[in-house]
Amino acid sequence: MTPSLLRNKADRPVCVVTGVGDATGSALVRRFTESGYDVAMIARSRDRLSALEAEIETAHAFVGDVADLSGLERLMEEIGSRLGSPSILIHNAVSHSFDRFQKGDTKALEDNFRVNTTALLRLSQLVAPDMIEAGSGAIIATGNTASYRGVPNYALFAPTKAAQRVLAEAMARDLGPQGIHVGYLSVDAAIDVSWLGEKGSRPDWLEPPKGWTKDRSEFFSNPDAIASEVFHLAHQHKSTWTFDVIVRPFAENW
Repeated sequence: MTPSLLRNKADRPVCVVTGVGDATGSALVRRFTESGYDVAMIARSRDRLSALEAEIETAHAFVGDVADLSGLERLMEEIGSRLGSPSILIHNAVSHSFDRFQKGDTKALEDNFRVNTTALLRLSQLVAPDMIEAGSGAIIATGNTASYRGVPNYALFAPTKAAQRVLAEAMARDLGPQGIHVGYLSVDAAIDVSWLGEKGSRPDWLEPPKGWTKDRSEFFSNPDAIASEVFHLAHQHKSTWTFDVIVRPFAENW
């Protein structure tokens, strides 16, 4: 059941998606526009956003870096002016590092925290007032199992995703009684995205185990399927809200 939503000047609800890359981010844009939303896309790549904007009439490009908090505030003001108040915010932007702690750069940790956690805080502060006034809305953050545990290769990444998840939980407890659903969706799998490189160039721990005889689609999560789960989470009935959602391929060991 779709909650009562804020509407824009075209009488369509507005969804903001950060981190619109060529996998999950683009899939999120397509899933929400297909369901009648105007989607404000935030990413650093103008070319990618322009291509999606040309492809999808109700997708709108807003080029910027979520780590630039002043710039982010200006982008959100522009979104509000052009489209209207967002009823859904999806923080999908991510800054990642795959270093072990002894070789890690402290600046990388701080950069990851800025994108993964601080940007979520500032974005939520900007969209929450109108959502509270309307008594409805959803804020969803996408994560992974790094938010639950530290592993050697995620020494500079996992702490920032764990902080992101705990921040989202604090927001959920605060905003839930005011009618705003905050949820956290973690993907317990690798997503076959371009920035991981081609097969054979990824780190060993991002490749299917040696001897893997199943189809590669059983190892990687499908971006369109992830987007459908995010859409479902954002539209749950108020009597059955979920905060933590973990998705994984059916063949994944856990």
